[in-house]
Amino acid sequence: MKFPALLICTWLVGQSTLLAQSSFPTLGKVVRIDPQLDALIASDAKIEVLASGFVWAEGPVWIKEGGYLLFSDVPQNTVFKWSAKDGLTPFLKPSGFTGASTYGDEPGSNGLTLNRQGHLVLAEHGDRRISVMPLTGVGKRTIVDNYQGKRFNSPNDVVQHSGGAYYFTDPPYGLPKKHEDPTREIDWFGVYRAAADGKVTLLTKDMTRPNGLAFSPDEKILYVAQSDPGKAVIMAFPMLSDGTVGPGKVFYDATPMVKQGLPGLPDGLKVDANGNVWSTGPGGVLILSPSGKLLGRIDTGEATANCGWGDDGSTLYITADMYLCRIRTKTKGAGW
Repeated sequence: MKFPALLICTWLVGQSTLLAQSSFPTLGKVVRIDPQLDALIASDAKIEVLASGFVWAEGPVWIKEGGYLLFSDVPQNTVFKWSAKDGLTPFLKPSGFTGASTYGDEPGSNGLTLNRQGHLVLAEHGDRRISVMPLTGVGKRTIVDNYQGKRFNSPNDVVQHSGGAYYFTDPPYGLPKKHEDPTREIDWFGVYRAAADGKVTLLTKDMTRPNGLAFSPDEKILYVAQSDPGKAVIMAFPMLSDGTVGPGKVFYDATPMVKQGLPGLPDGLKVDANGNVWSTGPGGVLILSPSGKLLGRIDTGEATANCGWGDDGSTLYITADMYLCRIRTKTKGAGW
């Protein structure tokens, strides 16, 4: 059931305030497949629900200086803010579509990240661009919105390399009619690099539904998730000296898990300091060793969209359909 955005927001603020004053409810379970997982997640770790009632939560990013989390609700065209002190409040609306009319069912921002200047970078569905803004809310500016003069489909997730370039994916999920939308200007769903000087390079157009992406700790590998139920894979692309990538290989194939009926697809992903990959996928968040071995799952029981490190770097915040969750880990995010 869909609820009006204003009612959802009002209820969420009150609900989150109540949760902040008491112990958090929990959901799901940790599924342990390999003993190596014990070094990453304690045996008594719980999946805590911090807030709920969202339409589709996405893109969690932790703001160290302020001690709070920002995340998208894509259908509500809103970025929310959550902190243990203040609970939940709207942070930015509109977050991804600024037009005068309605725009499909996923108009808002999706993936979020912080750049090297500490500014918020947004992958915007509705305005079909990568944008950046100071956390003070002064206003956005466009980083990139086209490739060779053709508008992107709906940028989905974005990361920044230590050299300054942005890497992002461009599937059709934010278009009003998805891959059949008549306003599409690009024939493929690509992975791109936007250099500091604004030059946009197509890295690959061979993925059917590129989605979340992240670098290995040494930035020698670019991982890209593919949200295609027929080929639900995480790809690993070797980074080249010019900032582009070499031919990719399958890092992990989750297609059999999709066929088992586990909810969700490979979507957002992050990497910890030891190179383990924490990727949303069928059955929650998949924890994969640097060699691509499945160690276990954080099973939320819901289609799980994204995750991100927070607090001191050891807490994994998770957006799972209508829920904002977290779980304490025994590791830390890469570069924390």
